[in-house]
Amino acid sequence: MSKQIDPRGPRFGAAITTVVLAVILLTIPTSLATVLLGIQTVVFALGAFVGLHAQPYGIIYRKLVLPRIAKPTVLEAVEPPQFAQFVGFLFAATGLIALLAGAELVATVAVGFALGAAFLNAAFNFCLGCEMYLIGKRIFS
Repeated sequence: MSKQIDPRGPRFGAAITTVVLAVILLTIPTSLATVLLGIQTVVFALGAFVGLHAQPYGIIYRKLVLPRIAKPTVLEAVEPPQFAQFVGFLFAATGLIALLAGAELVATVAVGFALGAAFLNAAFNFCLGCEMYLIGKRIFS
């Protein structure tokens, strides 16, 4: 059986991610954008490759937010949000490489896509990466 998580955690992380990516988008091509995108890429990498338990925004949620709110009424499988972290990693890494190479337009588009997906999750509880995972699972199962 799949490990189950509180679905509010990834949504909380998406809210932080939305703010970080918006700042990056507004500050491209500055050093601030490059540093923040490097940090966000690591955040995504931890969630995608180590696991959601290692994702910094999830740790903040579990340590500071969760003890102050009601227990979750529903849980969700960990795999879809972890896949969403992988998709975010791909966009962030593409943006970071583009920034380092001086390809500002490519970086802007990559960060914009990641921002759009994070905003959908934060504002509307629609995890685009999770939906991609579930569609892929249906197709390849």
